[in-house]
Amino acid sequence: MFTWFRRGDEYLRYEAREIAKGAYELTILRSDGTETIERFSDQEALADRQLALQRELEAQGWTGPHGWNL
Repeated sequence: MFTWFRRGDEYLRYEAREIAKGAYELTILRSDGTETIERFSDQEALADRQLALQRELEAQGWTGPHGWNL
């Protein structure tokens, strides 16, 4: 799943995906090109982190989420 947030002229994208059975990644790409990868051993932990990230971004003035599921 790809999701975007916007703040002014800045965009932030994150991608959540299963990389292997029981292994998940959350990749965060910032406007400046910085990339952060977080790994999780279960889908619930990944979903919890996505929700926490969304709340953090909204508190920092980002709008979203924008995007789609693949």
